[in-house]
Amino acid sequence: MTDSAAVGRHRIDASEVERLAREFEDCSAEEVLRWAVERFGDGVALSTSFQATGMVLLDMLNRVSPGTRIFTLDTGRLPKETYDLIDTAQQRYGCSIDVQPPDPDELKEIVGRHGMNMFYRSYSQRLLCCDTRKVKPLDRALSGLDAWFTGLMRSQGGIRSETAKITIDESRDGRVKISPLADWDTERVWDYIRTNDVPYNALYDQGYTSIGCDPCTRAIEPGEDTRAGRWWWESGVPKECGIHLSPALKAQALQQASSAQTSTDISNK
Repeated sequence: MTDSAAVGRHRIDASEVERLAREFEDCSAEEVLRWAVERFGDGVALSTSFQATGMVLLDMLNRVSPGTRIFTLDTGRLPKETYDLIDTAQQRYGCSIDVQPPDPDELKEIVGRHGMNMFYRSYSQRLLCCDTRKVKPLDRALSGLDAWFTGLMRSQGGIRSETAKITIDESRDGRVKISPLADWDTERVWDYIRTNDVPYNALYDQGYTSIGCDPCTRAIEPGEDTRAGRWWWESGVPKECGIHLSPALKAQALQQASSAQTSTDISNK
């Protein structure tokens, strides 16, 4: 693990990050955003997949610092409704969304080797697909930045249940990872959206509660966890694409999947 945000002009060591996390724990999301923009300047950006939490942050950031960079990862397999929302957001907020695609050569290689729907075959192939379409594009998008905003909430469960508002991203050269909504829940997110007339993905009105790539996302059934619609054919492994998995957790998940033989062909489901 890197002990500091050693990317650019704004180095923060681990002890200061821990202090800041405690200091901002009871602060509002807007206060966290404002602090980060003042601290990092153009060295911080919002990464959003245009889910409900991302739209809340985009709306807040537009009020706090409308010039702050916003980027998204276009995996090439997003639902039409997500692309529609990107256009709507740019028009509504007068911003330019930096769209980050996967490397075409890397994508061609894995598709040629494993097929278009490789993610259904095994957990390791699903992570490989996510790594190519999401994780590596994120790493490229973060190049030159000192910090980034995420829409993680503890109430989403799993590995997210311990999310700090401010932490060091051990997977990305010690950049500071900032989650202003860490102490929010789904009800609070939707209260904000309704109160402030924030645009949102139309799939939420069709029973979706977490939205990723089209072939890897479905609406949930009554009583299911809010992230049950993501990679629904998998069990016993983190409902994560890898962006928020530390190297240790990723290795552990792969080992668990292998030993438990959780890799399953979608045709058997």
